[in-house]
Amino acid sequence: MLRHLVFDVNETLLDVAALDPLFVRLFGDASARVEWFLTLEEGWMTATIVERFQPFAKLAQAALVMVGQRREIEVSEAQCEELVEGMKRLPAHPEVRPALEQLRGAGFHLAALSNGSLQALRQQLESAGLGDSFDAILSVEETQRYKPAPEPYRMAAKCIGIEQEQMMMVAAHAWDITGAAAVGCRTAFIARPGKVLNPAGSQPDIQGNDLQDFARQLLAWRER
Repeated sequence: MLRHLVFDVNETLLDVAALDPLFVRLFGDASARVEWFLTLEEGWMTATIVERFQPFAKLAQAALVMVGQRREIEVSEAQCEELVEGMKRLPAHPEVRPALEQLRGAGFHLAALSNGSLQALRQQLESAGLGDSFDAILSVEETQRYKPAPEPYRMAAKCIGIEQEQMMMVAAHAWDITGAAAVGCRTAFIARPGKVLNPAGSQPDIQGNDLQDFARQLLAWRER
């Protein structure tokens, strides 16, 4: 029986849209935040492919500078620091904490697995009121490889003391679903605003509109 759930953090649990005021001030356009996150994803995937791991915060700041360069706006070092500090204070999506409490009450073991540093991840979860919601808090730092490379998912399973097939990866990113499925994990997709599945990629066992919807479906799915 499935008992182990591993959650992605940024966008899946925490609302990155809280950074929009910074992007409006910098670029006059909240949609620049989406451009920045896509540029950040490109940065960590490139670092993983060429096997030159760089800290997540450095990649996040570099992505902000790149967005500025595209828009011919100079981004200062202070603004880069503001971005990193803002990421540490992201709020949880409203339904996240009650959904996690419901899942723990139903006997699930919960872990958080982030591409961010372990220190920043702990700060994020504490700031969002989720510091006590997880049985394990894990970062890809240990593997020096970013998701969706296979090593972080295998590391998570090893730290929990299970095989990959015994855990379900829960994420709002199609690439995370595909990466986890490739090493044998069960998967669940959370359809946060603007997030869609790749029709050419792996399809999840469960697809929820938010974490509460996911929890409802998971509990029904487990009873089959």
